[in-house]
Amino acid sequence: MAWSAQQYSLFERQRTRPVHDLLAAVPHQGIERAVDLGCGPGNSTAVLQAHAPEAQVMGIDSSEDMLRAARERLPQVNFQLADIQHWQAEVAPQLILANASLQWLPDHAQLYPRLLAQLSPGGWLAIQTPDNLNEPAHRLAREVAADGPWAARIGEVRHAERHSAQTYYDILSPHASELDIWRTTYFHVLKNAAAVVEWFKSTALLPFLQPLDAGQQAAFLARYQAAIAEAYAQQGDGRVLLPFPRLFVVARR
Repeated sequence: MAWSAQQYSLFERQRTRPVHDLLAAVPHQGIERAVDLGCGPGNSTAVLQAHAPEAQVMGIDSSEDMLRAARERLPQVNFQLADIQHWQAEVAPQLILANASLQWLPDHAQLYPRLLAQLSPGGWLAIQTPDNLNEPAHRLAREVAADGPWAARIGEVRHAERHSAQTYYDILSPHASELDIWRTTYFHVLKNAAAVVEWFKSTALLPFLQPLDAGQQAAFLARYQAAIAEAYAQQGDGRVLLPFPRLFVVARR
């Protein structure tokens, strides 16, 4: 997909908070090499570097636009263009961070153990993935896609399946010496329904929007925003709360 670092960064503070919560469960000591897998515009990489300031940090992403922004932010970090699904470490790191990136990839039963195995002994795999496919924002995108003049193009668009904490325990427990899994729902305070739409334009809505021409995109977004305004009630001050569940997995090799 054509990722936009500028669009993604509109809500950078909110998107970065889970990285702090994730890395708080990973010790600082003993990290000589660390990799940010799916680094985006470098916001998570900056948190990783602060967490392990003595480590050699590398960022990996499949988007040139994201990497351009990341290099501008952190010129001292080695950023590389690569398909994160098939990435292979040349030298075993002590920490692999994947913040809101692996949910785009299939076959986690193979992917997660493969990543864990790339770590040096005692190394840490720290993963955060959105767990919101059943939230109104996702459900309404599917409904609008299936009920409009664009249905033939995008009516069957689906995101990769999300999995439960129990599933990840079963996947990783045979390979991990330690395993920590938790789920958190953030309630992001946004200006209005239009802000909710702007939030998802850079992520969840991309598979729906990119097959459409400009006119169809505008019509889709108008219908989607009207549905969002009904689903997310305004607070007394006119703003809206966006509940956003996320699943966290920290495994030690």
